[in-house]
Amino acid sequence: MKNDYFRRSTCRLCDSDKVVSGVKFEATPPGDIFVSKEELPRVQERYPLEIMLCEMCGSIQLLNVVNPQILYGTYLYETSASLGLPEHFRSYANDILKVTNSDPGSLVVDIGSNDGTLLRCFQEKGMKVLGVDPAPQAVKTARSRGVETIQAFFDRLLAKKIRSQYGDVGIVTANNVVANIDALGDFIDGIRDLIDPNGYFVMETGCGTSLFENRLLDVVYHEHLTYFTVKPLDAFFRRHGMKLVDAYWISSKGGSIRCFVQSDRSSSVVKPSVQEMIVMEEKKGIGTLKPCLEMTSFIKERKEALLALLDGLRAQGKTIAGYGASVGVTTLLYLFDLDKRLDYLVDDNPVRFGRFSPGHHVPVVSSNELYEKKPDYVLILAWRYAEPIMKRHQEYIRQGGTFISCLQDLKIF
Repeated sequence: MKNDYFRRSTCRLCDSDKVVSGVKFEATPPGDIFVSKEELPRVQERYPLEIMLCEMCGSIQLLNVVNPQILYGTYLYETSASLGLPEHFRSYANDILKVTNSDPGSLVVDIGSNDGTLLRCFQEKGMKVLGVDPAPQAVKTARSRGVETIQAFFDRLLAKKIRSQYGDVGIVTANNVVANIDALGDFIDGIRDLIDPNGYFVMETGCGTSLFENRLLDVVYHEHLTYFTVKPLDAFFRRHGMKLVDAYWISSKGGSIRCFVQSDRSSSVVKPSVQEMIVMEEKKGIGTLKPCLEMTSFIKERKEALLALLDGLRAQGKTIAGYGASVGVTTLLYLFDLDKRLDYLVDDNPVRFGRFSPGHHVPVVSSNELYEKKPDYVLILAWRYAEPIMKRHQEYIRQGGTFISCLQDLKIF
């Protein structure tokens, strides 16, 4: 294994070596490492980015695994800065407490707790909370908000330490983090050891079905190692002494699945939703190469159309900014070869201001500078937020500016 990354030879869910190429993306640096002006001379290594398909269990995943210390050591993302996510977590916490019927004052552990946004929702409901997260800045923020947090990567050894100190845990959550874990077997064994016999592990994660159906190209980056679907997940949990008792699709992050998992010793009955999701996936060909081939064709066609549009505008002397400075935007910049076609990026998160995009070093400024710099066009790379972005910047439109959407639809507003 190299210090920076290695390539797996087997599926991380079923250990089969029958894993084949699905969709090739452009190699990128770690997508969230936006650098300061002083760091510009430092070369940022690019790593392969390729969706792979396990022919045995149908799991969709990346096999090139970047060292987590590289990805998360200077991780800038904080949950509370993501538009709409704090409100989603408040509703999510309520739903979990209804299903689990947990007593007030019992402990909730959140793995990948980031700045503690979800755990604060549980605190509001009278629950004790404990976070686990490896990112130093996020942990610092969580602690400053009164959320006890362990700075570490979760594994089976840490699970034993938590149980020794706190006792059995009734609820363990992991939201948009299980997809980031390479050693999934050790992870879920730790969860099984941590929860009480009738406790719940609840996870939300990006959905492989939505990845293909909604063309979620910007969710493909080195942190996201697995794009889960229910069929391989169900089999994976059973192999580790757990059972998937409920699963359903939610709209978060362009399309995710929410899973309720318990020890196979629990008395809970598996709900029909699990088999219904599996049947739906099979009907859509998820777990086969067909969606991969369709996505490859979409990428080629969209890139050709987008570059023809942008190059035509630049030939007319027009200035073009990109809206969004995130890990997913890095994927799009490389995939569509956008770096030389954008004058700069604008964003709403002050943490990004004055920094430069990974590898390409496109400068990032506040979205308020749209009114000073007055670009002729703004390409919305943060496509999920296109509607609130345009609503917020009606004055930019009134002043003659124009927005372009590029992912779901290629459209000039």
